[in-house]
Amino acid sequence: MSFGRIPPVRPTRRNVLSGAAAGLATTVASRAAFAASVADPSQAGPLGDVWIGSPQARVRLIEYAAVTCPHCARFHAETWPVIKARWIDAGQVRFALRGYPLTPLDTAGFMLARADGQRNYYAVTDLLFERQAAWAFAAKPLDAMRDLMRQAGFGAERFDATLRDQALYDGVRIVHERATSDLGVHSTPTLFVGDDRLEGALGADALSERIGRELGRRPG
Repeated sequence: MSFGRIPPVRPTRRNVLSGAAAGLATTVASRAAFAASVADPSQAGPLGDVWIGSPQARVRLIEYAAVTCPHCARFHAETWPVIKARWIDAGQVRFALRGYPLTPLDTAGFMLARADGQRNYYAVTDLLFERQAAWAFAAKPLDAMRDLMRQAGFGAERFDATLRDQALYDGVRIVHERATSDLGVHSTPTLFVGDDRLEGALGADALSERIGRELGRRPG
């Protein structure tokens, strides 16, 4: 995959910009049990989680997603608004989206979302999901992403500089590596309701049923 006009970067980050980041999507053999908990702050890497919802919520919903994944885009278009209205806005669920890059474009997308102290994290990821068809499957997807990100305040110079940021790159990479090795994540979207792992883009009713079950385990 060609990444157009991005200037050269140090070898440690060349996979974001040259297409050699396939290693980010490497999975491990499935195991019967994983000792780590998805709620362990170390699973969020050095950049941490960006939460939506009350800190007092009894259930945590954590999603591992890729911004180029059509199933993830459908989840955010169809299921997420219902879950937010039904559970998060009601104070019963707290949500965090963690990046799980499947391609260099995913890595770039989450680096851009993590810029500016993550103040615009969900504004950027929402934009990338909503307009996914316009950039992720374009003939020159990185150029299309660069054009789209102007709507989020990224001029060409700032866009390129963000993708050279080693700390952002490392933060995104670490989340992926820990999810794979410690939690058995290997596809997107993968959802955790509490410590229960659910794979695939669940509909609102199916996910609500699992949330209700988890709330039943945690009487308030």
